[in-house]
Amino acid sequence: MLAEAYVKIYRPKIIAITGNVGKTSAKYAVEAVLKSKYRVRSAGGNLNNELGVPLTILGDYSDDYYSGGGTFLFWLKVIFKGFFGIFSQFKYPEFLVLEYGADRPGDIEKLVKFFKPHIAVVTAVGAIPVHVEFFEDTKGLAKEKSKLLKFLDHDDYAILNADDPQVLEMQHKTKAKISTIGFSVDAEMRISDFVISLDEENKPTGVAFKLNYNGSFVPVRLHGSLGQSQALAAATGAMTGAILGLNLINISIALEHYYGPAGRLRILSGVKNSLIVDDTYNSSPASANLALETLKHLPAKRKIAVLGDMLELGKYSEEAHREIGKLAGEICQVLICIGDKSKFTSDSALGGISQENIYNFHTSEDAKEKVLELIQSGDVILVKGSQGMRMEKIVEIIIGEPERKRELLVRQSQKWLLRV
Repeated sequence: MLAEAYVKIYRPKIIAITGNVGKTSAKYAVEAVLKSKYRVRSAGGNLNNELGVPLTILGDYSDDYYSGGGTFLFWLKVIFKGFFGIFSQFKYPEFLVLEYGADRPGDIEKLVKFFKPHIAVVTAVGAIPVHVEFFEDTKGLAKEKSKLLKFLDHDDYAILNADDPQVLEMQHKTKAKISTIGFSVDAEMRISDFVISLDEENKPTGVAFKLNYNGSFVPVRLHGSLGQSQALAAATGAMTGAILGLNLINISIALEHYYGPAGRLRILSGVKNSLIVDDTYNSSPASANLALETLKHLPAKRKIAVLGDMLELGKYSEEAHREIGKLAGEICQVLICIGDKSKFTSDSALGGISQENIYNFHTSEDAKEKVLELIQSGDVILVKGSQGMRMEKIVEIIIGEPERKRELLVRQSQKWLLRV
């Protein structure tokens, strides 16, 4: 395999990231920190399987892959360039930051056997994680994720989320040196003093917090995205940098260039002087809970949640949607539910939200005009759902044209912004 040959010849250090929440944010944060000193390449988009990981090792093909990666000509180009690249890449990346995904049992082991990491990161599993439908239960999924650590050696490192008990338990399943991150007082890279940053008009602009490590701390301010998940991503990047010998001040400076991924609790201006929290990339019980808790702490005239189905939950689906509906009923004044499963969400929100302020639609296309009609000045609107629900269509119609163009540029340029 060409990708295996590249790893053997160029000997890059591999940083592998897995988990059910926060993989992509952690990947961007790690790259932002390391690029201040090293040559770094990260997986673009969602290239986290047995095709995507080798593709990233061979080159930066993410744009081509998503615009036509299934074609014969695309793969012919990859093989041709990959073969000749074995002899001609004089500045191959020193570090590869890769996501290792797991939809089914055995997925992680397939990747780690061929591409063993030097640093492995497990972000979070959660009580009812996404992609659980092909596993017997959540413990089975956690066991699969832990296989990333099984092949690590004594001189390798495992970075674990101290806030997730299932992740923290994985420290007993590896020979590697353990480092922990999180809000927990026991975390080695500890997050404290977390706040939402507000501008002079009392509108949220991002988050601020401190990173505490080895008796010292640095302040960190992240712009454009919300949620404790961004702080956890930054802590992951910081811990990776610390393992590799970067000092905390330089890490803090490097994190100024970290931008939360598009569709992950991003702050956008909406029509009628509204504010949108765009969390449309994907959804799981853990990430939906985080999004609603984030909405809870935002100043707003009214809080509106537009929630689409959470897919791939198997037997946990009804329970998960009902739990999210109950939480939404405690936080929101208006709830718009999209999809067949989200009927459970709306049912559970009754009582917290009056019937006349709860709406159900089959698709995002059906809902978008009603969402636009409901918005009032001063509203904050959370939009979230699984990828298959196409919740970005809701965002597209409620942001103004200049903001729409700006966000499109963010989505297109996010990868190279980390490399300039």
